Amino acid sequence: MKNILSIQSHVAYGYVGNRAAVFPLQRLGHDVWAVNTVQFSNHTGYGAWTGDVFSPEHVAAVIEGIAERGALARCDAVLSGYMGDAALGTAILDAVRRVRAGNPDAVYCCDPVMGDVGRGFFVRPGIREFMTERAVPAADVVTPNQFELEVLSGRTVATMEDALAATAAVRALGPRLVMVTSLTRNEADPETIELLLDGPDGAWLAVTPRVPLDPAPNGAGDAVAALFLAKLLDGGDPAAALAHASSAIWGVIEATRRAGTRELALIPAQNELVEPTRRFTVQKVR
Repeated sequence: MKNILSIQSHVAYGYVGNRAAVFPLQRLGHDVWAVNTVQFSNHTGYGAWTGDVFSPEHVAAVIEGIAERGALARCDAVLSGYMGDAALGTAILDAVRRVRAGNPDAVYCCDPVMGDVGRGFFVRPGIREFMTERAVPAADVVTPNQFELEVLSGRTVATMEDALAATAAVRALGPRLVMVTSLTRNEADPETIELLLDGPDGAWLAVTPRVPLDPAPNGAGDAVAALFLAKLLDGGDPAAALAHASSAIWGVIEATRRAGTRELALIPAQNELVEPTRRFTVQKVR
């Protein structure tokens, strides 16, 4: 069991942010200290929501309370996601610094939530700059979607060559591992979706069938980042972590299709998180 500090958004209804990440991490046997950056009624994809973005002071105070329990030195990883406001970034990176001071081997996994293909940016001003200039360079692992990969790298991604050039550009900013959570290439089968992992030992591709859902459920990227981190902490093999994460999230999304819901079927499909019904292998592409 590892201890993970997860600093993300929270919704009362549905599964995004911490609601999409905490349960998978726990189901895979890890303890999670969840710090919420916002508390909304539901995710913003619905077009209307209620609730508040928490202030940097609020988030820092919650983290300070955890520190006062002597817990940060026992933390094995920090996972950050949707922030709501760029000013929260300072509190997140300060938490990373304090965790690393107590445990130099701790992993910082940054899900650089900024937007998505088709939607464009859906975060407040300043977050793009914070991610590119501060969060991503400080991270060990980043998990962008294709839109975010293009933003971080400054490159358009249409081919595998493009994708690998983009992940190399992001790795050059500082992270050891870049895991792209949803890759769509011109030369790929349009009935599939891919996850791409690039690291110092090579690059691997996972290919799964595209599940026909309209609209696609929000929170899949949050969940797959958590799944990847959980398995990375378990054994340290990035390719094996990618294989498990891609298989598990496909199982959850397929269960969501069968249920006919807009929200991820995380609870009904919880066994998929641990023992996916259908296991996909990964292929080395570099």
